[in-house]
Amino acid sequence: MINTIIFDLGAVLIDWNPTYMYRTLFSDEEEMKHFLTNVTTSDWNEEQDAGRSLQEGTEILVNQFPEHEANIRAFYSRWDEMLGEALHDTVEIFKELKQTGKYKIYALTNWSAETFPLALERFEFLHWFDGIVVSGTEKMRKPAPEFYQILLDRHDVKAEDALFIDDNYRNILAAEKLGIKSIHFTSAEELRKKLLSMNVL
Repeated sequence: MINTIIFDLGAVLIDWNPTYMYRTLFSDEEEMKHFLTNVTTSDWNEEQDAGRSLQEGTEILVNQFPEHEANIRAFYSRWDEMLGEALHDTVEIFKELKQTGKYKIYALTNWSAETFPLALERFEFLHWFDGIVVSGTEKMRKPAPEFYQILLDRHDVKAEDALFIDDNYRNILAAEKLGIKSIHFTSAEELRKKLLSMNVL
């Protein structure tokens, strides 16, 4: 019996995309894509999500790619410009789940501890959660099983009673290995259909 819902945040409830900011720095789309793919890579960013300081992450990259120093430093100095809008259709589903009164609802997010406060200020719905576990604060991230276990232990959640929603299939597989029922998020419309079919919504 599902009594707990666990949401991922980025690309599920919040739109975040470095191109929003970097399009103001690059006039050539292909150059920008090359920079984001080969310099400020997702692997590099995930190290900050796992607890490495923004300053350390930035200096490592500047030392590797000194010719890109200005654009590298912009990644975190202008990070707030990468935050898009709330993904309103998914937020509406969250609101409906909350209003049923049947579920404890948590967030499990890969997010830097230093940038997460900016999201907390901007998005009111983040304060609706019964708890949020942030990778940068815990110094570990999805898909590490220990990171999921922090949420389960801290909030006294049984894996078999929880439903996890994430856009990254890697993270879904990790949750399922722990016995957590999961939905791979592709759109709010598909999420709603799946929740209805499971009699959760």
